[in-house]
Amino acid sequence: MSEESGLTTDFFIDTFAKMADLVEEQRDYWSSLDSAIGDGDHGINLSIGFRKIKTELPQLKAADLTVEELFKTIGRFVLNKVGGAAGPLYGSFFMKMGLGLGPKKKVTPSEFIIMLSHGLEAVKYRGKAKVGDKTLIDALEPGILNLQDYSEGVDFLPHFSESLKLMKAGVESTRPIVARKGRAARLGERSIGHLDPGATSAWMLMTVFYEELVKVVQEEGVELK
Repeated sequence: MSEESGLTTDFFIDTFAKMADLVEEQRDYWSSLDSAIGDGDHGINLSIGFRKIKTELPQLKAADLTVEELFKTIGRFVLNKVGGAAGPLYGSFFMKMGLGLGPKKKVTPSEFIIMLSHGLEAVKYRGKAKVGDKTLIDALEPGILNLQDYSEGVDFLPHFSESLKLMKAGVESTRPIVARKGRAARLGERSIGHLDPGATSAWMLMTVFYEELVKVVQEEGVELK
């Protein structure tokens, strides 16, 4: 891996800014999905949290944080500001992504995969959910497990792109199944025929990581292998 390679704290700050933009764009759509099987506030709740994040990002950038410090801070913002189930789940996801990185201000693709894997395990522990329960796990787990097969020295972007396809397929897999977690579970078979809003938002947020990865490779010449 070259000196210029790797994903810096600033890369992740820029990614969270783009995530905040995405949340605003998709807020009403995600809430409409939630209206069919939940409280109808999934997008609204995420919007509240990510608006807070976006206002804080300039200060976080100036603070010269490590990657671990950034993710713990973002996770706390989400945990404290986002209501409903999304707050604890996404808050845990981001906080645990930074776990154990220490003083690093740059991570390799392999370390990024470990970060995502930690996040996945945190969500599974917090939500007590598994694939097939009609939750964000249906999107996250197939893609992140695929990422775990990545080998250093191989171009990272195609591997991440393939993982996103698996995440999207995971979103679609939630439509024909019965919800087994959260408010949606109360509907029983009436939850069939609807996409899970959490799985949908998880997949879309992961696409932001990919889009920003493409950007640093194409525009900044960062090598990701």
